Amino acid sequence: MFQPLAQTSGDAPFVARHVGPRDDEIAKMLDAVGYESLDALVDAAVPQAIRSIDALDLPPASTELEALDELRALSRRNQRQTQMIGLGYSDTITPQVVLRRVLESPAWYTAYTPYQPEISQGRLEALLNYQTMVADLSGLPTANSSLLDESTAAAEAMTLMRRAVRGEGGVLVVDEDCLPQTIAVVRTRAEPLGLSVRVADLDDGLPDGDVFGVLVQYPGASGRVRDLRTITEEAHERGALVTVAADLLAMTLVTPPGELGADVVVGSSQRFGVPLGYGGPHAGYMAVRTGLERGLPGRLVGVSKDVHGAPAYRLALQTREQHIRREKATSNICTAQVLLAVVASMYAVWHGPDGLRDIAGRVHRQAAGLATALRAGGVEVVHDTFFDTVLARVPGRAEAVAADAGELGVNVGVAGTDLVRVACDEVTTDVDLRRVLKAFGIESPQLPTEAEALPAGLRRGSAYLTHPVFNSHRSETSMLRYLRRLSDKDYALDRGMIPLGSCTMKLNAATEMEPITWPGFAGIHPFAPVEQADGYVAMIRQLEQWLATLTGYDTVSIQPNAGSQGELAGLLAIRAYHRANGDDQRDVCLIPSSAHGTNAASAVMAGMRVVVVAADEDGAVDLDSLQAKIDEHGDRLAAIMVTYPSTHGVYEEGITEIARRVHEAGGQVYVDGANLNALLGLAKPGEFGADVSHLNLHKTFCIPHGGGGPGVGPIGVRAHLSPYLPNHPMLPEAGPASGVGPISGAPFGSASILPIPWAYIRMMGPEGLKLATQTAVLNANYVAARLAGHFPVLYAGRNGLVAHECIVDLRQLTKSSGITVDDVAKRLIDYGFHAPTMSFPVAGTLMIEPTESEDKAELDRFCDAMIAIRAEADKVAAGDWPADDNPLTGAPHTAESLIGSWEHPYERETAVYPIRSVRGDKYWPPVGRIDGAYGDRHLVCSCPAPEAFES
Repeated sequence: MFQPLAQTSGDAPFVARHVGPRDDEIAKMLDAVGYESLDALVDAAVPQAIRSIDALDLPPASTELEALDELRALSRRNQRQTQMIGLGYSDTITPQVVLRRVLESPAWYTAYTPYQPEISQGRLEALLNYQTMVADLSGLPTANSSLLDESTAAAEAMTLMRRAVRGEGGVLVVDEDCLPQTIAVVRTRAEPLGLSVRVADLDDGLPDGDVFGVLVQYPGASGRVRDLRTITEEAHERGALVTVAADLLAMTLVTPPGELGADVVVGSSQRFGVPLGYGGPHAGYMAVRTGLERGLPGRLVGVSKDVHGAPAYRLALQTREQHIRREKATSNICTAQVLLAVVASMYAVWHGPDGLRDIAGRVHRQAAGLATALRAGGVEVVHDTFFDTVLARVPGRAEAVAADAGELGVNVGVAGTDLVRVACDEVTTDVDLRRVLKAFGIESPQLPTEAEALPAGLRRGSAYLTHPVFNSHRSETSMLRYLRRLSDKDYALDRGMIPLGSCTMKLNAATEMEPITWPGFAGIHPFAPVEQADGYVAMIRQLEQWLATLTGYDTVSIQPNAGSQGELAGLLAIRAYHRANGDDQRDVCLIPSSAHGTNAASAVMAGMRVVVVAADEDGAVDLDSLQAKIDEHGDRLAAIMVTYPSTHGVYEEGITEIARRVHEAGGQVYVDGANLNALLGLAKPGEFGADVSHLNLHKTFCIPHGGGGPGVGPIGVRAHLSPYLPNHPMLPEAGPASGVGPISGAPFGSASILPIPWAYIRMMGPEGLKLATQTAVLNANYVAARLAGHFPVLYAGRNGLVAHECIVDLRQLTKSSGITVDDVAKRLIDYGFHAPTMSFPVAGTLMIEPTESEDKAELDRFCDAMIAIRAEADKVAAGDWPADDNPLTGAPHTAESLIGSWEHPYERETAVYPIRSVRGDKYWPPVGRIDGAYGDRHLVCSCPAPEAFES
């Protein structure tokens, strides 16, 4: 064990900052669970068959300052240019108040997904702002609370349109002026689903044949702005739906797609204050017309009411639908880009409609002025109408012009040998434009300032962002206080432990977070020449190598930008491997009944048929059921997806046997990496039988959850699957030429947050990572031991031990007292805690994961709260409190609920100060218990009028 208290200077080992318990606390907890050392505990808990005995081949732990110095050196290897490449990515200015008070604030980035809405009202309001912003600008009534990026949003729109159009078959027609990365991602997603994609020039009308959907870009990738009415009318006449991928900033000046007949509008909100970051993370968006809202993928924030009748926000409709519908889910998306969506929404709040219009107008005038100067200099400008992007024809000279621009410090785009694309944005200056003109061989001392290039019939006439929230916070003082009011409503890791099972809410250290906003990382365009991103590529390759070492795999792809996308990428690799071997018939994916819902949804998206394997009474995979399924499906077996340690929080003894049987039957083994925090330094999936895993970097490797995103879900594979990793049409270095295609819009996914796991691994070192795992296992077993006398611990493994999480069973408590798992979760709020994971993987239970970052005092505070709640429930069972009026069914208790008469049979003090520790640091929930069913029956998913909040 390390001696964390022995060093107090600035160069103390980072592991002592990251791991919560001190040595004396570790000793006391070990004593409580009956072991003399961490090694002894792990030896007792982890099956020897999976243990890795080799030391991790990683650099020794660095100090925090050393890691920052190394990252700084890497960032300086990236060449900063003025980015005028376009193709869906624009440089932008993050308002300083938003940068400091949101993007760099732990109150925002350490929050969890708002599944407990009573303690998530701040971020839910911010997301409602986002939905309102998207709906207003797109011209459609309902928008979701963000998707992973523009390209995956377009792919989700494809499947939404296919579901909404009656009949089977048909083709998705994609306009050739769509973004190339979007076309590629759509093709990747369409092929395993058996959907046909045809790229065509829609100026010639829709091609003949059965069409279920149309995808068009507005403005186009070439910059052109055209009237879409003809396209939408023809599509609707033929029974097809239309998705428009639109630029939000352009929508402040041009007629929104919803007014041109679009059924679905998708895109990116990146240029609303979110740094380029070499391609991500950025919040994609989707809006739909009336009648399609119940098919929206991802998350939708709605307005409901609490028990007191006050308006309250919550997630509505399809949110987390894959946990309910599994293989029948319409999407595997279970996350969002909350932190980036909040940044974009606050950009709109800060600038307001007039400010956004001014920015858009300036960008457009610069582009129009550039076009005028190019024409004056004898250069052909291809399109007469455009918003921010000028396409110039220079026969045979495109590469030379781009090279000359690069020498002058400006990156422009090249389309073939003859076309140069120049995109203006918020940071473009006249100096930049003169450099571009010089690259074309034009000296222009004076640029036109009043030029315009928008079609007269497409100028926007409708209002947008009229809600007061977008028109109230013009001073920084007002904005600062608004952001503070929102964050004060929320519960995040900066307040206390978030003990969510399977979610690993651990420390997101300030040192890990610092580099993501450095200009050397933040200002790089994903399609910049790869030599300009030398520092990024070096960091990515190093991180991929470290992750491969930690997991026992041969190759890692960092591209998938969420765990769900990692699942899909891994399954597509398995599918491609079987097809390459001539085993096209292998399409059955075995999934244990306890698996995370995204597993089944991802398998269906990968073109596989889901077959469920039963669990035994201990929660492990039932080997007899497994064998029966293998025998039944024979040479149709493609894969099995297993979470390890199991979803029940146990190191299953049979994992190597499971892998052996599946391999003997010709299948592949996918190990879900959601619980990797119980394995690092102890075992490697790639060595105990797995062929592929996705790794949740937002869990084990410290990328913050950000209120529900960003995430990163890279996959590790053994050598035989390496040829089938994701690749990208815009960057050969992103993956093998034989790969399955891109999973994300950017070649390296959410590249700008990769310094976080890089720094974590670098500062922890091999011994620190192992210690973190050991401590996570200790903390979970300590909680299980303390609670076992009050709540049954549902599952355990070897020697009665759990892994990094434990499940406590409330079903008997509910039977004896009527107190439900919901009641316990809401009562924990009064005690100052976020609830553990509710009713997953077993209904009526709580799954608790304390992580290694929580010290003994916080664990004891949580256990004391749970034990006190059990005593309260016992009083209900004994009849001391009525079953329908007690501190648990009345929870959470707001400050306002204390005002006036008090007619409950328990005291006010019992309601809000159940234990002494909350008196000095009370978290007051802003709303009472929310009526979810009311919100679904009365769907409101944009900002309500201020009058709705009047008492």
